[in-house]
Amino acid sequence: MPETMSAPAPHYGFHRNCTCMHPRKKMGMMHMTFFWGHNAEVLIDRWPGTDPKMYAVSLAAVFAVAALVELFSCCKLTVRAGSNRNFAAGILRTVLYTLRCGMSYLLMLAVMSFNGGVFLAAVGGHALGHLAFGSRVSKKPDGPGSAKERTDLPPTGC
Repeated sequence: MPETMSAPAPHYGFHRNCTCMHPRKKMGMMHMTFFWGHNAEVLIDRWPGTDPKMYAVSLAAVFAVAALVELFSCCKLTVRAGSNRNFAAGILRTVLYTLRCGMSYLLMLAVMSFNGGVFLAAVGGHALGHLAFGSRVSKKPDGPGSAKERTDLPPTGC
């Protein structure tokens, strides 16, 4: 009687013993839906961990970065005539644009932790940052009929 060989079971996602990502670390199942609680990893492996104080620090950091993204989105630079100043202003705009893009990507990755608190901290930071730096509430009117709402940096893709 010939022996029958069975096909190996298909591999769908991470299993308890999967070492696909790191040779010495066993991977668990990643959250694919929003969850609540302070046991989360935000951007850095094992951070904030299980300490509620460090979780609060991570939420404050996400909130602050979101507010900074709004600040960089709404900043205005004044440039006086002169080629050296235009070049320096162009370099400064490029640096601010690069910082804003980098922080936006970090926020996106933090929200992809699927922690509800991190999501609310990011949205709250954007809201407060927009209120403080980008809304008409926080700006002085330049005069009747003035339309100086343009920033120096290109708009974000929200």
